[in-house]
Amino acid sequence: MTENPVQLAVIVGSTRPGRFGPTVANWFVEHAEQRADIAIDLIDLAEDELPHHVSDPVGARASQPVGARLAAADGFVIVTPEYNHSYPAPLKSAIDDHYTQWQAKPIGFVCYGGVSGGLRAVEHLRHVFAELHAVTVRDTVSFHGAAQVFDATGKPTDPKPSAVAADQLLDQLVWWGAALRSARAERPYVA
Repeated sequence: MTENPVQLAVIVGSTRPGRFGPTVANWFVEHAEQRADIAIDLIDLAEDELPHHVSDPVGARASQPVGARLAAADGFVIVTPEYNHSYPAPLKSAIDDHYTQWQAKPIGFVCYGGVSGGLRAVEHLRHVFAELHAVTVRDTVSFHGAAQVFDATGKPTDPKPSAVAADQLLDQLVWWGAALRSARAERPYVA
């Protein structure tokens, strides 16, 4: 591992029963962990407690560990399906319940779904994260018909294209993550 790896929080955005998100996220994390310049923190919104309402003091207390983990990250990877041409409501809640944690940090996307492969969800997320002063990287890992392109062990049936796409995404996240981490240390970001 390098001396100061980029800390990436990988967020599983779906919480539905029977969801496919953990399969995609686990593959991505396993791939990313092969790199020495990255350290991963996997956050699963189905397992980590988040507040149901911002004004809920009990929920706010429960979200502090997630908030601290987001704050510690140098960048993020959102793993999201596409539901009705957009992204899941629990993911929107998690984004909205935290504000400063996203600022001046890069965000990449790994998406999956039917014919569009989740890309319409990503396009909506780009607008949301721009409003939160985050930088979304251009390249995305997308799985069209995801349930058919992963085998029973949770690996892509054609691993090369997905590995190339993941490496492009990770290269961009490492560059932006390190650059913005240095910039924030030199001059704190003010929104």
